[in-house]
Amino acid sequence: MGTGEQLVTIAAVLLGALMTHLTNYAMERQRKKHELVTRWDTKKLDAYEGYIDRVRASIFLGVQLFEHRVGIRPSDKAEQEMLEELAEAARQRGRAFERIMLLGGDEVVEASHGLNAASLEVDWQATGKIAGRVEDWRERNRAVFRAINDFHEAARTDLGVDGSVMGEQHPERDLLLPPARRDDDSHT
Repeated sequence: MGTGEQLVTIAAVLLGALMTHLTNYAMERQRKKHELVTRWDTKKLDAYEGYIDRVRASIFLGVQLFEHRVGIRPSDKAEQEMLEELAEAARQRGRAFERIMLLGGDEVVEASHGLNAASLEVDWQATGKIAGRVEDWRERNRAVFRAINDFHEAARTDLGVDGSVMGEQHPERDLLLPPARRDDDSHT
């Protein structure tokens, strides 16, 4: 074998080694990138789930307080205790909202702002900071649940989940209300 043939063989071996190294580097980089995206998606899912859980907890505490205050369903708890529980739930909701601000995509952040505003109106009427009739209360609750659906939709899109929680296959649903003993909207 001549010197030229030996140089061609060495060059081919070096080129093969370089190509193997570059291929392995690219594959490892892609694997790490996928791992990072998956890790952030898990964090986002936890944040989204935690936020909705906190929002719903606030709503349910607000309902309990409002119904007690207007005499729809008196509670065994003292009003001050219910106010403190609602304040703590609102604080937890605020902390969960901050996680959304850190991790959420643009549409999710916007949806969470809308949900926060709707949820605060429920809190404010429950605590008496804003006045309203029972029908106003129901409309505020409808608005907050529409905002929850908007948040779900944005979160699903951000996470790459197929399908939709709204639209033709999922018509808008109204509040589930127990049958009224009387339909009197004169409550404060």
